[in-house]
Amino acid sequence: MATCNVDELLAQAEQDEAEKLRSITVHKGFELDFDVGNLLAADKNRIERRDFKEQRKEDFLRSLARDNTQLLINEIWKLPTQRVQEAIVAQLPPPTTALPREKPPPKPRAPTKWEQFAKLKGIQKKKKTNLVWDETAKEWRRRWGYQRANDDTKDWLIEVPVTSDPNEDQFAKRVYAKKERVAKNEFKRLKNIARAQKLTLPGVGLTPVAKQSKDELAKAASVALTSTASLGRFQDRLPKEKPARAAGVKRKFDPLIGDLSSERQKQLELLKVIDGKKPKMDITKAVNMQMREEDQEASAAKGKNKNNKKKPGRKGPRDSLAGKGKGKGKGKGKGSAGRGKPPGGKSKPGRR
Repeated sequence: MATCNVDELLAQAEQDEAEKLRSITVHKGFELDFDVGNLLAADKNRIERRDFKEQRKEDFLRSLARDNTQLLINEIWKLPTQRVQEAIVAQLPPPTTALPREKPPPKPRAPTKWEQFAKLKGIQKKKKTNLVWDETAKEWRRRWGYQRANDDTKDWLIEVPVTSDPNEDQFAKRVYAKKERVAKNEFKRLKNIARAQKLTLPGVGLTPVAKQSKDELAKAASVALTSTASLGRFQDRLPKEKPARAAGVKRKFDPLIGDLSSERQKQLELLKVIDGKKPKMDITKAVNMQMREEDQEASAAKGKNKNNKKKPGRKGPRDSLAGKGKGKGKGKGKGSAGRGKPPGGKSKPGRR
């Protein structure tokens, strides 16, 4: 039978208890600044360079982070706690440190036109129930969406009104009316977005301004005139009304049947251009480019000569030569040099 020493067991238990207490007890020279509401702890203690050099950087930083986290957890356990289901939750106080936001706070949404009208008239929004009693199905159904109550699109029979055409398709008319409502709502939604972004909306016809000009009135009249199915061809005109001008350029197409000689000629010319080795050159365009380049060079040379123009009161090399020629009888004059012969008696070639 194995025997055990009671003193050894007690010593081992005391050592384990001390190790456990040491793991949750951290000694610091200065107490940390805690903001438990933000789970924030600020350590103002000085880091010893010797400890930082003796240990590895990762080990030293890990140990420092562990001690500061332990101190923060100790502060959390000092707060009042409560049990929520199977967990113990601490009630955090309100934060004391104002943390900056990464992004600016979102701006409030601009009110729509209906919201502005409701606020002006004092209309209160009433929340409607999601379920409505359906008389046909005799059950409660959703007010909107799939399998909604009182869905008239599922009717297989529609009564024709007295004022409508008996040959008109009422089902197609209902579908068209729904598409118009959807498009109208989408148009209002886009107008609300544009109004919130402060964008200018394009106007159609007469824009709501204090006074319209003559051109705006003429444009509105032409738009109203050509807004029919026949583009105003059979529209009645006023006694002194002038015919509306065509706003755009109408495209002209070659006839599909009849004389195809022009089309054949165009295709042959295109094949000649593709088959030709030398590119087709526009003589007029090339001459115009050459003349333009020469004009630019001449204007540049003229500006350069203006910059190098001699100053008044100074004699240039030409002036000095001209003065010498006048004094000694050289240059163009009545002498033999002025009759087309250079000095020396020899005449220039090509002259008689």
